[in-house]
Amino acid sequence: MRFRHKAAAGLAALLLPLAGLVGLASPAQAATSATATFNKPQDWGSGFEGRWTVKNTGTTTISSWTVEWDFPAGTTVGSGWDADITGASNHWTAKNKSWNGTLAPGASVTFGFNGTGPGSPSNCKLNGASCDGTTVPGDNPPTAPGTPTTSGVTNTSVNLAWSAATDDNGVKNYDVLRGSTVVATVTGTTYTDTGLTAGTDYSYTIQARDTANQTGPVSGAVSVRTTGGDPPPPPGKINLGYFAEWGVYGRNYHVKNLDTSGSAAKITHINYSFGNVQNGQCTMGDSYAAIEKSYTAADSVSGVADTWDQPLRGNFNQLRQLKAKYPHIKILWSFGGWTWSGGFTQAVQNPTAFAESCYKLVEDPRWADVFDGIDLDWEYPNACGLTCDTSGPAAFKNMQQAMRARFGPNNLVTAAITADASTGGKIEKADYAGGAAYSDWLNVMTYDFFGAWAAQGPTAPHSPLTPYPGIPQQGFSSSEAIAKLKAQGVPANKLLLGIGFYGRGWTGVTQSAPGGTATGAATGIEPGNQDYKVLKTTCPATGTVGGTAYAHCGNNWWSYDTPATIAGKMSWAKSQGLGGAFFWEFSGDTTNGELVTAISNGLQ
Repeated sequence: MRFRHKAAAGLAALLLPLAGLVGLASPAQAATSATATFNKPQDWGSGFEGRWTVKNTGTTTISSWTVEWDFPAGTTVGSGWDADITGASNHWTAKNKSWNGTLAPGASVTFGFNGTGPGSPSNCKLNGASCDGTTVPGDNPPTAPGTPTTSGVTNTSVNLAWSAATDDNGVKNYDVLRGSTVVATVTGTTYTDTGLTAGTDYSYTIQARDTANQTGPVSGAVSVRTTGGDPPPPPGKINLGYFAEWGVYGRNYHVKNLDTSGSAAKITHINYSFGNVQNGQCTMGDSYAAIEKSYTAADSVSGVADTWDQPLRGNFNQLRQLKAKYPHIKILWSFGGWTWSGGFTQAVQNPTAFAESCYKLVEDPRWADVFDGIDLDWEYPNACGLTCDTSGPAAFKNMQQAMRARFGPNNLVTAAITADASTGGKIEKADYAGGAAYSDWLNVMTYDFFGAWAAQGPTAPHSPLTPYPGIPQQGFSSSEAIAKLKAQGVPANKLLLGIGFYGRGWTGVTQSAPGGTATGAATGIEPGNQDYKVLKTTCPATGTVGGTAYAHCGNNWWSYDTPATIAGKMSWAKSQGLGGAFFWEFSGDTTNGELVTAISNGLQ
């Protein structure tokens, strides 16, 4: 989804006469041709949406493109998408992104922007040639330089060197990119980047420019960590929280809240959720929230406002700022979840290809420095959930093995797994011990055992630590799940205990103790679901059962964890030798991070 001005004073497209053909040729072959077409799909008087479409109408591949044009005085370009757009005076230049510069014969790409003023573009050029197709530049873009190497790493600087690119008319200079930002343009094949932060991870790529100012493809990426800085926390228990991508909308919860609540100082890891699993590949979930949403200075972790032409905005840029402030935090991109776990059935048919797609997305140079690994939330391998999977008991192990092979030993590879320890239940359906051999840890989802999907009850805590007399289902408790996974052969220190920062509840309940009947789901942020930060005051706990709190207020009955029950669960987790705990998800906590603090204190 892209955010664009929705007002419309007319949707008639304006196809300008300057749109046309431009040749792109090398001396040894016939010119290939391309079109550059401009239109206004929306014009609301005070502004408009402008779109350019570049299409390769020739027979050879175009490896990069640059569109230039003039606007009359009073017409300007605002926020744009799918191109890097810059302007000086009345002249505007749009260059392809790293992922959309290559156009095979017949392929096209569209980029756009929000503009103000009444004018139309003129003097259009595509890769330096007239857009009317009368001029053939006879010049290919340069090749990719060699992957840079690093040396002389200090607290604040790093030396970079790379092998030269080639070009039929000569290379003019090189852009040095730190992440997705060009930090320097140099004529040689070395550069020293300075002003860095101690103890921080950076990623670099190089892009060549020829004498016609055409840019070639970027080089491979190299990662480097500056010396010094605050040392990482000593080896200990993991305290991991999920950050929900969509929380920036209705829940108004942003990365900065992790800082202002005090939670960032107490956690060790963040799972950014969720990326999608489609057509056997890892894909973006919501690209607007992830990389496009603009933050004001007041809402930004760094206190600096995003700019319209900033290469990376959204949650990813905010997470980058959070890591700069709290360098001990590691971040994983989590793919799947309950809704999108169905995509794993196709993906596991070719785990190697799937892992390759995930690696390319997670390690994209624009945000490679943000992420420290990948988490797969495949919630029902070889079992039924929202859909049914019949991939076989080895599928989970095969998936984790492929991920480890592609991501290597220096990236984290984890998974969220079922806690259904019932006889014949989901834990028995997959080789979790086999998968654990290739995983840093497994997040055992020891919550949502019971809830108002059973509309008439019986009421029961959704996250019981232990069984209790009258529990509705055998095998539906944290202790039983952990015991079953250990018995399967999963090492205890690779298991994390799950905590929900929310409650599950029923209405129409007259019995205070668990086991009562109900008439349906209690009202909450969704039926039968409410945040801890709300429940702690609107329906305070009246008892505990199975190590989890419950509350009966009016005709509603809720179960949820409190700081006190979390303390008990953390004590139990340590006694079991578990690797730590994780929770779903940050926005359910109080503004001062009450539950995160309880987990942190309990794991010490």
